[in-house]
Amino acid sequence: MTSLGGTEMVDWNLAVSTATRLVRPGPEVSPEEARAVVAELRRHAAASEDHVHGFTKLAPAPEFGDTPVLVVDRAGWIKANAAGFRDLLAPLMSRMRERRGSGPGGMVLGAVGGKVTGVELGVLLSFMASRVLGQYETFAPPARDLPTGQARRGGRLLLVAPNIVHVERELDVDPHDFRLWVSLHEETHRTQFTAVPWLQDHLRGEIQSFLAETELDPSTLLERLRKAAQAVTGGRQEREEQEHGAGGAGGAGGDTADGEGRSFVDLVQTPAQRDILGRLTAVMSLLEGHADYVMDGVGPQVVPSVAEIREKFQKRRESGAGRLDQILRKVLGLDAKLRQYRDGERFVRAVVDEVGMDGFNRVWTSPNTLPTKAEIAEPADWVARVHRKAES
Repeated sequence: MTSLGGTEMVDWNLAVSTATRLVRPGPEVSPEEARAVVAELRRHAAASEDHVHGFTKLAPAPEFGDTPVLVVDRAGWIKANAAGFRDLLAPLMSRMRERRGSGPGGMVLGAVGGKVTGVELGVLLSFMASRVLGQYETFAPPARDLPTGQARRGGRLLLVAPNIVHVERELDVDPHDFRLWVSLHEETHRTQFTAVPWLQDHLRGEIQSFLAETELDPSTLLERLRKAAQAVTGGRQEREEQEHGAGGAGGAGGDTADGEGRSFVDLVQTPAQRDILGRLTAVMSLLEGHADYVMDGVGPQVVPSVAEIREKFQKRRESGAGRLDQILRKVLGLDAKLRQYRDGERFVRAVVDEVGMDGFNRVWTSPNTLPTKAEIAEPADWVARVHRKAES
């Protein structure tokens, strides 16, 4: 990370140091217990490969090689994700550097941008670092202490040991079963990307298209942020005024009504970005739902207490830890991620019930066979488009 920061639009070193300073301490464990947890997670990750490959009928493609499994603490997760963000956002940062200084607004953003955005990203990373149990890093740049798979493809699987221990204690479930259960979910994500060679490039392309549509004019961006803040904080009052005739047709209330139920992140997007986000949402729903389906499908054979774990974990996932947690989840769009798990799992289950696992696996044929957002909600439409059309 010593090469990060400098003149970039985000001070990445500051983001990492801020997040590391703010993140909550993990659960208390003895050195012996910590070593045992790490060793067990590594064993479960290795065992999960055969379980997932056998259930899904998917196998890694040769070009991906052996992607590593890293058991990390919260600081390690922060460092890995800051590096991933930097790599993924590099084209956007380059465009913003070109625009910086071209006008008064650009000069203002340039003067405060790197430090401010570094701190803001650090706060976000600190919030997430105590909640993520595991993650397959699709766009992971290699580092000396954070190795990846083959140079071009990259990729690594992270298991965040203190968070796993914290949740298993909070839920009061069998720790050995819970650690394997989590490993099955994350291994499914690794299998998705290593068994489907085009998926990584497709997802990167969609994300880069989304970033390419980002508004770089400072005044326009600030105006969109202002409207988004009004919609999030003052939406109820403006809607009540509109209902009583204060807004009028075509007035400001229309933007607020359009923002109902959407996160702050959603509200600062352009129309083109919303179209791209619709496609990304469908893909992420598929990936998350597939992982949940596999985790529960394999579970009864290898995780004796899987039913108890699923019930308790689902309640925790839906309720949030408290009012502040619920507010942050809403603002950051994390509630939408919860819907992705639910809707995606329902899609996968319905398709497998209809056409079997081999029939479901047609979803990995090409970008054209991925479900649309509408098809996630109506799995029969995907079956009709992909299966019946091919058979006719």
